[in-house]
Amino acid sequence: MRRDRALVVQEKVERRIFLIRGHKVMLSTDLAELYGVAPKVLVQAVKRNVERFPGDFMFQLTFQEVRDLKPQVVTSSWGGARRAAPYAFTEHGVVMLSSVLRSRRAIQVNIAIMRAFVKLRAMVAANKELADKLAELERKVESHDGHIRSPVEAIRQQMSQPAQPGRRIGFDVKAGSARPSSAGRR
Repeated sequence: MRRDRALVVQEKVERRIFLIRGHKVMLSTDLAELYGVAPKVLVQAVKRNVERFPGDFMFQLTFQEVRDLKPQVVTSSWGGARRAAPYAFTEHGVVMLSSVLRSRRAIQVNIAIMRAFVKLRAMVAANKELADKLAELERKVESHDGHIRSPVEAIRQQMSQPAQPGRRIGFDVKAGSARPSSAGRR
């Protein structure tokens, strides 16, 4: 039962990692829900410890980023009008949250989040390796294409030239006599 619950939490976490400004991040609204606190409480805790959250750990979304992201988010925490845009926490920012939010649940959620980020990094690395192998295969195929193309062109040239009747070679056999053919004489 406990393992099933951990898998559910892990899946929830994985669905809430977004790519914004080139960073894999989690939103303050989602983190607050996972930690079991109100978003306002999470933000207040962060603001009380703002020196722990430099720009590469946390940043506030612009309203355009919120509008662009909203169709991707299916959590209820986005309902209603908002006065302020949510904050986005990078992996390092989420780790720093564990020092600000010190509940037992925060520890468990942080472990699940770190595992999700590690899994995401592994997937990206596997995709890069696959992309590299595919690029190498394409290069090989292109070089083979060059080697194959020249014989194929030669065959096409041979096929496109009309066949010219050649001189007959041999003897004419008429009524039992074998004489050299006239085609052979000139």
